[in-house]
Amino acid sequence: MTLIKTSLLNGIAVVIKMLTMLGLNKILAIYVGPAGYTAIGNFQNAIQMITTFASGALNTGVVKYTAEYYENEEKQRQVWRTAGSVAVLGSVITGIGVSIFSKPLAEWFLQDQSYNTVFIWFSVTLLFFVLNTLLLAILNGKKEITRYITANIAGSIFSLIITSLLAIQFGLQGALTALAIHPSFAFVVTLYLSYKADWFKFSYLFGRLDKSVVINLSKYTAMALTSAASVPLSHILIRTHITETLGMEAAGYWEAMWRLSSVYLMLVTTTLSLYYLPRLSELQEANEIKREIVQGYKIILPVAAVCGLVIYLLRDFIIGILFTADFTPMRELFAWQMVGDTLKIGGWILAYLMLGKAMVKLFIASEIIFAIAFYGWTYLFTTLIGLEGAALAHAVNYGVYWIVMLIFVGRTALRSRENKVFLNSDSNSDIQIKK
Repeated sequence: MTLIKTSLLNGIAVVIKMLTMLGLNKILAIYVGPAGYTAIGNFQNAIQMITTFASGALNTGVVKYTAEYYENEEKQRQVWRTAGSVAVLGSVITGIGVSIFSKPLAEWFLQDQSYNTVFIWFSVTLLFFVLNTLLLAILNGKKEITRYITANIAGSIFSLIITSLLAIQFGLQGALTALAIHPSFAFVVTLYLSYKADWFKFSYLFGRLDKSVVINLSKYTAMALTSAASVPLSHILIRTHITETLGMEAAGYWEAMWRLSSVYLMLVTTTLSLYYLPRLSELQEANEIKREIVQGYKIILPVAAVCGLVIYLLRDFIIGILFTADFTPMRELFAWQMVGDTLKIGGWILAYLMLGKAMVKLFIASEIIFAIAFYGWTYLFTTLIGLEGAALAHAVNYGVYWIVMLIFVGRTALRSRENKVFLNSDSNSDIQIKK
């Protein structure tokens, strides 16, 4: 499966997901307004952190080792059993904790204890949420692209239907509840698609923990937990800062801008996750890995840049179609946001060279440093120029990030070229993908 073929197949799912997300944006804009976007963003960050902790943050490792052990089904099953057992145990314990502390969580993330019921709903469905992502990771690692795409399409459709119905009927409360429960419906479809595959059996997903697998996956846990904590927390702090200094509606404009970026960059980011992780897990020769990265720069970066330019030129039309007149002030964010998005993709493509060497310390350090820096830049620039400073902070942060990746990851590539292959700290080639 080539990058172009994967991109085209993945494009089908992404287009459908983009359309559903854009439709949801319109519905949310009408029924919850700019202020509601702030609460939705915080709750989504809460979901991201909680599910990552509940699953043991093993999904990226599952993709990598499923792909690496492609010719050894028994080793694949050892990975699945270990990850599945950890996921079930972690989900049950975390779900109980979320239910018990639902009111403090609602106060912390949503500034209103009356929304604790959405955390209770989330605690009930958390297990299915985590199992769905685990099955998707296995499908990705097995290169079951058709099943993977079908499952993602089903998830998008369920998200549109459930969120639309609940948001229209119950407003913000309904939208938050939908975010908490809709992945559980998608799990049914993902399970059915996996069950139809020749390699699938329920006994392969749960069982005795394998010590060597636990050790290999633990490094992914460290990296993923770092991302799960640092990135959402930086966004929450930024929303809080904007709310306190510029008002809740201003924070809603920033959240709406961020959601729009996520939608149009989805084709790029999902292709990176879907194609590069399994592909680079197979490659050992430095020249082959460099060829894949160069291909990404030739194809993916120009696409991201052109999309950003088109969206900037059509910003007024987009606001009118996807949002409402209440969101007009967000137009001032588009210029720097589009620049930042392009720089983000440039840095992420280069960061995938970390897949060729176990650079755990660099990954953790970069996640923490740039999450803090994003908040710092935002604090500085919003103080100087207002809300537009949040978008400028995004561009500056990823510009610096790209430079850092050039320096540190490029140095590794140069050293690897001398050795002809990408050497790792151990024989299992512990690898992490940027998210």
